[in-house]
Amino acid sequence: MSLDELREQINQMDEEIVALFKKRLKAASGIAAEKKDQNLPVLDQQREQQVMQKVIELAGDEFDMYVKMLYSTIFDLSRGYQTQKLQRATKLTELIKKATAEVKMEFPKKAMVACQGVQGSYAQQAAEKIFPLGNMMYFESFASVFQAVQQGLCKYGILPVENSTAGSVTEVYDLMEKNKFYIVKTLKLPVNHALLMKEEVDMSRIKEIVSHEQALSQCSEFLRQYPDIKVTVYENTASAAKHVAESGREDIAAISSPQCAYLYGLKLVERDIQNNKNNYTRFICISKELEVYAGADKISLMLSVNHHPGALHNMIGKISSQGLNLSKLESRPIGGKDFEFRFYFDIEASVYSDEIVSLLADMENSADQFTFLGCYSEG
Repeated sequence: MSLDELREQINQMDEEIVALFKKRLKAASGIAAEKKDQNLPVLDQQREQQVMQKVIELAGDEFDMYVKMLYSTIFDLSRGYQTQKLQRATKLTELIKKATAEVKMEFPKKAMVACQGVQGSYAQQAAEKIFPLGNMMYFESFASVFQAVQQGLCKYGILPVENSTAGSVTEVYDLMEKNKFYIVKTLKLPVNHALLMKEEVDMSRIKEIVSHEQALSQCSEFLRQYPDIKVTVYENTASAAKHVAESGREDIAAISSPQCAYLYGLKLVERDIQNNKNNYTRFICISKELEVYAGADKISLMLSVNHHPGALHNMIGKISSQGLNLSKLESRPIGGKDFEFRFYFDIEASVYSDEIVSLLADMENSADQFTFLGCYSEG
């Protein structure tokens, strides 16, 4: 047969496949109605295993693996379709429904805001961009920022969650999950590090450089030029600059923002010492309550899946089937569990869409552990 004839055969088979797939989904819709009446879960693992075993046997040795992959996708799509048909309210869907019942048009310009570090920190710079009329309170640790919001001292908190060079700040993700807080806005802030020291000091006298561990990582190539200088981790870049200014030592320098040179009366020795000149840190604005504003077009999640082949692929397939862009997928080992991982997802989507809310409910039902972190816009 010619190529055109073979392709025509495939076209005819595609029509048959689509017709049968639609028929299968309609049958699945009927099953969903029965499950709803009997208050049964969408997932029937025993039934799926029985069907899978049957179709693998029908496929034969040459095609069994391909058929297994095909039916894994069919099962996933069928569960998603049934979930939409069931329209069962969950704690998450009720929470989102409540948060989006009245559209919040404009993000507030003023609020009491918690920042980690001291005046001059990158967190302060991010907070001032997000809240032009905000009042800032400063705290020593990330945990203290969460505590300030939890206790009502501050309405919002500003925290770094990701750097373009050094990656995610996993401690912040852990605290988000522990405290059950939400992201209400994010900001990508350009970060340009500088070497600061006292006016009367020159580089030949420096024996120690202090800064936050992320800043030290981002400036690793600069630090390699000085292998004999001790590098010390400090809780914050601005705190490091303040420490240098207030110490009686003349052999210490800080990696911090250029603004801290003027703020603490230090000498700016060298600008832009970070490895990547296009260096930025992504800051999140956290809240104890879920808030979704007009224009919110990004969703963040944390989840873990069953430890078996294809589990993550199936989860990503749910997102792909909706035609959505997955802008972040990052894994991190789960403590105390061998070869099991927690995944961070950023999806370009909005919870103002009923289809997206159904997708989140489907993902929640399919995950071992699922944490919805918020829906927000990014500046």
